[in-house]
Amino acid sequence: MADFHLMRRLAKPDGGKIVMLVLDGVGGLPIEPGGPTELEAAATPNMDLLAREGSLGLAIPIGHGITPGSGPAHLALFGYDPLTYEIGRGVLESFGIGLAVGPADVAARGNFCSLDENGLITDRRAGRIPTEKGEELCRLLSAIELPGVETEIKAVKEYRFALILRGAGLDWHLADTDPQVVGKAPLPVKALRPEAAHTADLVRAWANEARSILAGHHPANGFTLRGFSSDPNLPKYADVYQLKAACVAVYPMYRGLSQLVGMDVLATDPHDGPADEFDRVAAGWDRFDFFFVHIKYIDSRGEDGDFAGKIQVIEQVDDALPGLLRLKPDVLIITGDHSTPAKMRSHSWHPVPTLLWAPATHRPDGGRAYGETECIKGSLGMFPATELMPLALAHAGRLKKFGA
Repeated sequence: MADFHLMRRLAKPDGGKIVMLVLDGVGGLPIEPGGPTELEAAATPNMDLLAREGSLGLAIPIGHGITPGSGPAHLALFGYDPLTYEIGRGVLESFGIGLAVGPADVAARGNFCSLDENGLITDRRAGRIPTEKGEELCRLLSAIELPGVETEIKAVKEYRFALILRGAGLDWHLADTDPQVVGKAPLPVKALRPEAAHTADLVRAWANEARSILAGHHPANGFTLRGFSSDPNLPKYADVYQLKAACVAVYPMYRGLSQLVGMDVLATDPHDGPADEFDRVAAGWDRFDFFFVHIKYIDSRGEDGDFAGKIQVIEQVDDALPGLLRLKPDVLIITGDHSTPAKMRSHSWHPVPTLLWAPATHRPDGGRAYGETECIKGSLGMFPATELMPLALAHAGRLKKFGA
């Protein structure tokens, strides 16, 4: 990971501007052996030009063979060892929609899901119900009361919601209730250590009432809970890297994670596309040193098994890229948090294609295009994603020399 003690010693408050463009789930696989991945099949003349002018490699979010969740994968991109700084989705979703989570609170990310007559999950995302339907269901669930505990529930986006418990003696060490597959029932609420038994009882009572309320609301007639967590009090970008950092993201979870590491979150619209997000960067260009820009729907298409749809979103990003390049960033990193092959319909352990473009300081490595096959041959090699931030700072002239 980025050595935070070393970064604090070496980081300078001045230097070039950095953009980290994260194409969520960009890595993929060919549908047929020998064919192109989604990224390789996409028409991406702008990214390919940057690849020819820049350096390529493959980033490993967690470790070889480890399939990452979105939270730890983004932490790695930000330089935080995800095995040291474990953060549940609950606190990320909550921060992302403006719900405060204190160190004594317990937050969980919820998914509305579809259940059959036997209580088995038939759709883990309830057909991606509209956000308005999720808001309606959350209003119904907000009537649930627990003894000695305040509960707060709020819709996030589509089928997602955040649940917070506030009270004395709570402990967030609870197991997820999402089995991560269809054909199984939601798992029971279980404590992962004795101190969490009381909290497990409270969540179990909440879940029992919630099941009764949702029973007639197909396709969202069930739910799962995951990522139980509290405020982890992470080191902040301004302290570690001497950066004034901004986040441009449509999905709340990524805004939440950005806030946890000390980024300012720039206003977006839920319907913003890549060009709109790049316009948000332009509007804040003079106020920040570092921009994290997140593009979500590449991952969504991969999870849906939509190979062509994933290609289409990648091409939309490439079409909009000149708007970002007109700002003349000193360092541009294009990567993903993880791979989401449409063939697998899920996150995967495959290393993530990564492009580093820093025209004043880098040496082109002969790569011809931004895609997995070319990235395998790139000069960055296969490296831990946690090393991206020190590389970005160095190319931006923001690190002092180490030693005499």
